[in-house]
Amino acid sequence: MSPCRRLFIFIAITVLVAGLFTVSATAAPLPGGQGGRAKYVFLFIGDGLGMPQRAAATEFLKDCGTERRLAMEAMPVHGVTSTHAADRFITGSAAAGTAMATGVKTNIGCIGVDPALRPVATLAERAKGRGFKVGIVSSVSIDHATPAAFYAHEPSRSMYHEIDHALAESDMDFFGGGGLKDPEGKKSEAPRGNALVAAKANGFTVADTRREIMGLKKGSGKVIAVNPRLPDGKALPYDMDRNRKDVSLAEFTEKAVELLDGDAGFFLMVEGGKIDWACHANDAAAAIKDTLAFDDAVAVAVGFAEKHPDETLIVVTGDHECGGLALGFSGTKYATSYSLMNRQAKSHQAFFDDVFAGHLKKKGRFEAAMKLVKAHFGLAPDADGPLALKPFEVAELKRAFDASLRGETLKPGMADYMLYGSYDPFTMQLTHLLNRKAGLGWTTYSHTGVPVLTSASGPGATLFGGSYDNTDIARKIARVMNL
Repeated sequence: MSPCRRLFIFIAITVLVAGLFTVSATAAPLPGGQGGRAKYVFLFIGDGLGMPQRAAATEFLKDCGTERRLAMEAMPVHGVTSTHAADRFITGSAAAGTAMATGVKTNIGCIGVDPALRPVATLAERAKGRGFKVGIVSSVSIDHATPAAFYAHEPSRSMYHEIDHALAESDMDFFGGGGLKDPEGKKSEAPRGNALVAAKANGFTVADTRREIMGLKKGSGKVIAVNPRLPDGKALPYDMDRNRKDVSLAEFTEKAVELLDGDAGFFLMVEGGKIDWACHANDAAAAIKDTLAFDDAVAVAVGFAEKHPDETLIVVTGDHECGGLALGFSGTKYATSYSLMNRQAKSHQAFFDDVFAGHLKKKGRFEAAMKLVKAHFGLAPDADGPLALKPFEVAELKRAFDASLRGETLKPGMADYMLYGSYDPFTMQLTHLLNRKAGLGWTTYSHTGVPVLTSASGPGATLFGGSYDNTDIARKIARVMNL
């Protein structure tokens, strides 16, 4: 970044938001008898995590006979949060992330800037400026919209190379999870050299194996920890596809806490990014299991808070709902059986990449594909109970199979887009069938405008009750941190 641009961003941030987060050092005590200020702050953002996704994960556990309550559901305070962007009712992750990171509404696609494209300070930047340690963790690429909103200032979320350099030039203490999408500038109009090289020159240690990541200790300095396996979009695998070499979102959270903990206190943002991706693909099994993996990360914070109960604020929210998930389906009326999700062995992505793509390449027959269906989804004409396929459902799969063989790329407005979105038709029809039999439905392959649930515990938690806008999340956290 040029010295002139650094100066511009510094001045713009100072002028625009100097008063936005300001709280007097002698501010009034927090409501609810919680007079202390938080030394440790966790902000968990489930991308695509609406109230239906949370409820589906809860019911899935019950249906499987698991005596577990979600850590986020066990929090004492819950509030309803609106999510609209400055220029659109149904928001996107960049606008929503910026709202929660800065307290400022912005337009769709914008990162860390207001609608006039002027940079605005983030919670992470202000916390770092006040001496806190700062960590950013995500299950998708660490330069994706939500994590980027806490450290970058760009007019477009697609400017990955520029965002990668913002990360490299930052003074944040820990980045963990997915990788970088364009560190070398292959998709940039003005490449600036390898961002990872720049990050190392700025004092970052890069760890990209499980052994290296888990072996990080205090004193490692600034860290970029990248999962060794990034199967799609530089993101972690879906949790249901994770293997023993992968680092889970909860483990990344644990490592961040270990490295950030100290007298200075810390601010840690953790994103469950692939809940959204699963919901875009209407894959309820992957969405539920990534929601549970996200909740495992929340449980790490809860465990930390038990040791520091008067100093730790935990806030859990979503940036928007995705998929229009309905907890009920016309074909099953009032019946639900969410444990059927366990019959799906792989996420839609892994099933297509690892199983069905090879069958398509060989121009395999429909009858052979149905054997794959039974093996990986439990669905078959001769299956027992709700997994049994009726003749019209087999016909639906045959139509989807033929569409997959044609290899069409579907777009909004095309005849079959309502059936399959822009995904592989056969894989999509399989997830839809299993979801329907479980008693789940979907209305879209995009985000929706329904409010999300925000949960909180610790000092200042009562601020997060009631109904409020997503920009208020940044304002409320700033008040509790005395920024």
